[in-house]
Amino acid sequence: MSQQPGNLAFYIPAGLLLLTGAVKIPALLRRRHDPLLRSVCLLLFAGVGVMFCAAPGSIVGINRFTGITNFAAPLVYAMMSLFAGASLVLIINWRPAPPERTRRASQLCITTYLLSCTGIFILFWAGDAPVEQRTLFDAYYANTPYIREMILLYLLSYGGAAMATSVLCWRWSKEVSGSLRAGLSILAPAYLIAASYSVIRLIAVAARWTGHDLDFLVDTVSAQLAAPTALFGTIGFAVPLVGPRVAEFTRDLRQLRHLAPLWRELREVPPSGAVRTSLPWWRTQPAVLLTARKTAIYDAILALTPYVDSTAREQVYRDALCQGDDEQSAQFTADAAAIVTARHKHRTAHDRQDLTPHTSAWRPRDLVPVSQALTSPIVTSLRQNHRSPAESSPS
Repeated sequence: MSQQPGNLAFYIPAGLLLLTGAVKIPALLRRRHDPLLRSVCLLLFAGVGVMFCAAPGSIVGINRFTGITNFAAPLVYAMMSLFAGASLVLIINWRPAPPERTRRASQLCITTYLLSCTGIFILFWAGDAPVEQRTLFDAYYANTPYIREMILLYLLSYGGAAMATSVLCWRWSKEVSGSLRAGLSILAPAYLIAASYSVIRLIAVAARWTGHDLDFLVDTVSAQLAAPTALFGTIGFAVPLVGPRVAEFTRDLRQLRHLAPLWRELREVPPSGAVRTSLPWWRTQPAVLLTARKTAIYDAILALTPYVDSTAREQVYRDALCQGDDEQSAQFTADAAAIVTARHKHRTAHDRQDLTPHTSAWRPRDLVPVSQALTSPIVTSLRQNHRSPAESSPS
């Protein structure tokens, strides 16, 4: 019994591709002459066409709407060839190369696959396919003049482009890193599956030529490959686009979490200048929250600067070195201790100190390690004693 996937197996990937393509339309309108963006949009909408037209329900609807028996076959095959060619064009434009070479390769690929699509329709009109075949068209008409050539044309053009795209993605993935490498690593097997679709169907067609029956390869085996190919292809192209944003989002959240100890230490310090505003975390982007958090921390440090005891800070620095910290870690521990003692003096409003070079504002890249140093044993003991290191050290 045929085990053709249902309509949803085609319509869901088509919807995902359509949604991704719709997101790209505003950018395409702004950058109409960007070849890479045009290639992305062409690929996405060609994928929508393939998945929508190849659904069993759509095949019936297309044949009924046009009144031409099996017209859905050349339409789907042309869309598949267009999708395969668009995939190859996208990789050609995506991968770094001299502009002139990229332009020539793109034009050659576009011309080849436009001719392929044209040839598919010409061969269909030249042939005769009077019996409607929704799932076994390739096998049923494998020996029909002109229709046979149309089937070979689409299988070879689709499979060839898919294999070439898979190889290019695999090779390029070895040269890059991060989300781009992850996306290419997904695309390489996705297009390999697409190429296997053509190989499996070619085997079934060749079997018909020799008088054998391997029709199950058409309506059962290869049909199951369409949806996974579209799904993995969508994910593979989405990862490089979404990956950097996700990485930035995660990085901002991580910094916010690392800055939490320092923020808790300083959030009650009145700002020295501008009024501190509170941003609702549930509707504020992490990048904005991080900027506001750093600004508030620096403002609090500025307010505490006159209360910093440089002598006590140097004492903590030496103590940290004696306990085995390297110079940089000892410096961060000393900065954290200076903040704690200055915060205590500011709270009790005594021992106001003059500003010294050692108590100047910390740079942004130092905030996270200073925040983490607040949990060191020296700073923890200092906070518990509420005394400066100079007061707690023996004379």
